[in-house]
Amino acid sequence: VQLQASGGGLVQAGDSLRLSCAASGRGFSNYPMAWFRQGPGGEREFVALITWSGGSTAYDDSVEGRFTISRDNAKNTVYLQMNSVKPEDTAIYYCAGKAAPIVTTTPGLYDYWGQGTQVTVSS
Repeated sequence: VQLQASGGGLVQAGDSLRLSCAASGRGFSNYPMAWFRQGPGGEREFVALITWSGGSTAYDDSVEGRFTISRDNAKNTVYLQMNSVKPEDTAIYYCAGKAAPIVTTTPGLYDYWGQGTQVTVSS
């Protein structure tokens, strides 16, 4: 499975942005998917995850209520809708997939990674 993230850019605080992660290869619809981010000089941190069916989601406290993760298995795509963005949301955003029906917020436990898309929020 290969993942391709897109949709990043430069926005102002309070704006909205939608990231997409397109998957190629078999099995996408069976995988839990997640978004992580890595700010300048920081570690890769969990943002949001979604189960294979889309029936369950989870978010880091810092984005709860502002970001929404969703997926369209027919299109092999997972999304991250980012509303009311803040300067502290500035980071490279990565999508990730896990080849097992286990949900986790630990980046090292994910099997597939996209290349990342830069999100920059100006104040």
